Amino acid sequence: MYKIAIIRESRSDDRRAPLVPAHIKELLSTFSDLSISVQPSEHRCFSDQEYEEQGAIITEDLSACNLVLGVKEIEPDLLIPLKSYMFFSHTSKIQPDNSAAAQGTPGMDKKELLKEILKKKITLIDYENIRDDLSRRYLGFGRFAGIVGCYNSLNLYLETLGQKPMPRAHELNSYEKLKDNIGKRDFGNARIIITGDGRVARGSLEFLKFANIQKVLPDEYLQYNNSSAIFCNLPTSAYVSNKDGNVFDLQHFINSPEMYISVLDKYMPSTSMLISSHYWDPKSPRLFEKKDIEKYNNLKVIGDITCDVNGSIPTTSRPSTIIDPYYYIDRTTLQEINQHNQALAIMAVDNLPSELPKDSSKEFGDGIVKEVLPYILEKDDGRIKRATITKNGYFLPSYKYLTNYINTK
Repeated sequence: MYKIAIIRESRSDDRRAPLVPAHIKELLSTFSDLSISVQPSEHRCFSDQEYEEQGAIITEDLSACNLVLGVKEIEPDLLIPLKSYMFFSHTSKIQPDNSAAAQGTPGMDKKELLKEILKKKITLIDYENIRDDLSRRYLGFGRFAGIVGCYNSLNLYLETLGQKPMPRAHELNSYEKLKDNIGKRDFGNARIIITGDGRVARGSLEFLKFANIQKVLPDEYLQYNNSSAIFCNLPTSAYVSNKDGNVFDLQHFINSPEMYISVLDKYMPSTSMLISSHYWDPKSPRLFEKKDIEKYNNLKVIGDITCDVNGSIPTTSRPSTIIDPYYYIDRTTLQEINQHNQALAIMAVDNLPSELPKDSSKEFGDGIVKEVLPYILEKDDGRIKRATITKNGYFLPSYKYLTNYINTK
């Protein structure tokens, strides 16, 4: 019998789960030689009883399991030797000279995590790397990161206008309630830029449909003199340009991001809110530099859904939290300050989908049930092997570059 376990998340503010109770019933019905254990949790968005009612075994002891599923990184001292683990390790983008890529749970030492995984001869499979032959991800919380990040950013913008803010997303705890609230608010003559064309951006754009804000094309945005709120989505091809002047080619950008420069600056003078929903490679250009903030006089809010600290959005000096989602910086000194009307407001929550844990866990778990577990329990078509970072105490060939990272001081 193959035994799967769901571990209790270390972060008390992360209530997500890799599988919801309905998935337990579905999996046990599909695979007769399968057992699923769930570690009890007071913080998870579904109760232990809900899992138990669908056939899960509620237990603290996961030592008998073959595969342990989590969402975020797992504390090194909780890792069980010789087991297989699947979670977001936030290590794949790391290079020896690039600490900015080591995102994820604040305070989590990625070097120590990887060292412990190797020491305990753990097989680490990273959700982020489960992709098809064209490198498209099968799994992600990106859509809900975009939805919640957009809601939070719009809510922060209302505050800068002196309006009463909407209830927080985690208080509403329902996508339907978010849509209902946003449709009742007026955003004046806001000019909003949303960067990106992936899952996160699509989530932001999906949510904006319910905000009654007019969409305009990039060229129109530069010329439009609006009296009501407008937004413009800038795909990668619109906010970066090839240094050599060649026509934008997405695959070339993915392979050689260092060959591109940002051209976002032409859109920023009239922009009042920037929502960054793009994927960022550490070799890619920043969208702007810190010194540029002083000339962006109309910019009130940056909603940094990407939340790459000191990354594509240089004003993101730290992640914020669900409980305390906003911070403010002085436009001249660029130092964090107390809230006031002239400050630039930042939203940089690093676990946005956790504000809608039931909705986001259901969608994520659907992907695990359909696109992951069948290829572990039956025959792998290559997607699991490609996503496996470590095995038997070694990095697999595609991830050997991490050896240099863990050996740097």
